[in-house]
Amino acid sequence: MCPQTAEGLSPVSLAAGVVLPKSSSHTDGNLKGGLGRTFGGNEPHCWPWLVLQIHDPMAHMFLTHNVPSPAYLCYFIAACWLNFQRALALVVITAVVVFFVCWSLFKKHGPAWGPLKSHGRNVLLLFWDFLCRLLVVGHVVGLIPWLILDSSRNPEQLISLAGFFFLVLFLFACSKHHGAVYWRAIFLGLGLEFLFGLIVLRTTPGNQAFQWLGDQVQFFLGYTTAGSSFVFGNTLIEEVFAFQTLPIVVFFSCVMSILYYLGVMQWLIVKISWLLQVSMGTTPAETLSVAGNIFVGQTEAPLLVRPYLADMTRSEIHAVMTGGFSTIAGSVMGAYISFGIDAASLIAASVMAAPCALAMSKLVYPEVEESKFKDKAKRNILEAASNGAAASVGLVANIAANLIAFLMVDIEGLSFQVICSYVLMPVAFLMGATWADSPLVAELLGIKIFLNEFVAYQQLATYKKNRLSGLEEWDGSRKQWISERSESIATFALCGFANLSSIGIMLGGLASMVPERKGDLASIVLRALLTGICVSMLNACLAGRSLPPTSGARKNSVLANGTLSFTGAWAGLAESVLCLTQCCGHYNHTACTGTT
Repeated sequence: MCPQTAEGLSPVSLAAGVVLPKSSSHTDGNLKGGLGRTFGGNEPHCWPWLVLQIHDPMAHMFLTHNVPSPAYLCYFIAACWLNFQRALALVVITAVVVFFVCWSLFKKHGPAWGPLKSHGRNVLLLFWDFLCRLLVVGHVVGLIPWLILDSSRNPEQLISLAGFFFLVLFLFACSKHHGAVYWRAIFLGLGLEFLFGLIVLRTTPGNQAFQWLGDQVQFFLGYTTAGSSFVFGNTLIEEVFAFQTLPIVVFFSCVMSILYYLGVMQWLIVKISWLLQVSMGTTPAETLSVAGNIFVGQTEAPLLVRPYLADMTRSEIHAVMTGGFSTIAGSVMGAYISFGIDAASLIAASVMAAPCALAMSKLVYPEVEESKFKDKAKRNILEAASNGAAASVGLVANIAANLIAFLMVDIEGLSFQVICSYVLMPVAFLMGATWADSPLVAELLGIKIFLNEFVAYQQLATYKKNRLSGLEEWDGSRKQWISERSESIATFALCGFANLSSIGIMLGGLASMVPERKGDLASIVLRALLTGICVSMLNACLAGRSLPPTSGARKNSVLANGTLSFTGAWAGLAESVLCLTQCCGHYNHTACTGTT
């Protein structure tokens, strides 16, 4: 067990650096389940020890004897020797377990390092403000000119950069208090977003790491088929959308609940929120909620700071709402991946949205009140934010109902898609989509804003499927697919819960937690919705600025490899034979030759 310090802080709280004041309405021992045993009660456990004991007997031997299990060690070496690529996931999991072991040992012998850590913390605090100012100056003096020069070589990237600055200026024009904007939070938040985007989209190691992570998620989704086949049968899950995709939402929700019970999600959320808090200077409560939105939904993340919602300022509540509108939940991410949407782009968009949402929320609604959480340090309290598979039933029903309602509403020659394709076309072009692709990307934006992102991603998957199937780009006056670059931009732009139907979900969820703040919630929600929409578009602009421009020739894995094997983007397509017949079987086909 982890001992308590004299100040009432557990080592977990001290290491996290994110501390929240203890609410009078929330006392020790109130938390239920595994999370309560981890973070609540009179004798809180050190959560890495708990995770390892529950997760694997091998990990328990690591902790008790400080030596690896000989059987597991032999298995690990053999797996790496026979096929290292296949055993890569095993290597990563083992590295995580070893990290937990080292963390536990560090906590066990932590008091010996106390004076050194205290001295180092004092030195860091002494120079921290100077370092933050230096980073802001570095952004202005170095990053912005580099971005302009780097983008000037490709007009498409320069358009995306211009769109990024346009959206920031637009949000500043919509600011509640223009003179109270805290520019350090703005610049450092956007800087973190830029840095992460460049690592993922422009560096080979970052791109490969996220592609690998996305592949593992897709592989993990395959386990859903086993449960769905057992319950519904193979015929239904292969032919009916509801039985093919919606069970993935249930499966992911269940997995997230397990990760919360074990304490894994809490650790990730606290560490990310600590990074955002110390760099941007935001308060612990709002930062913790925004970080939680990376993994859970817009109504679950506020549960992380539920005891403090009643005492939050309007600016902090706006940040909580914006974080919910700017990201998607892990449970529905699995469904989007099953459509064929790029998993790496979805994961990157969710993480990039956190610092951007926090920065833009402070730009649109700056802090003008005195926060009650800024300099107090009592106990860090988290609450479980996922109720497992049972909680996903309402989400699944909502998705199905929206799909039915949307598909029923259509007027010949004047569909909802056509209207959005004209109204939002300039926005799509500013994000980096080509002028020819802009109507379809604008259509997707309209579906996402006025209905939900689930239907929009389903339509994007249809465009991607048409492209991979080798269909003609134009069917009369109707474009059947968009370029890979436009697909990536649209993936980032659609990644968020910012739609009109989410207003009721957000207000209902928060009002049930703090009914006395209903007036404040209603007055803030529309501004937060607009901010959330723009955050997703800012991520899309950054993706458009970082991605290479569309090449003239259209390539596919079969032609590039010179062999009739279905790999890469073609793998797993049920229409692979049809793709081959329509595209690669005709050498004069415009899609194969790259001519238009």
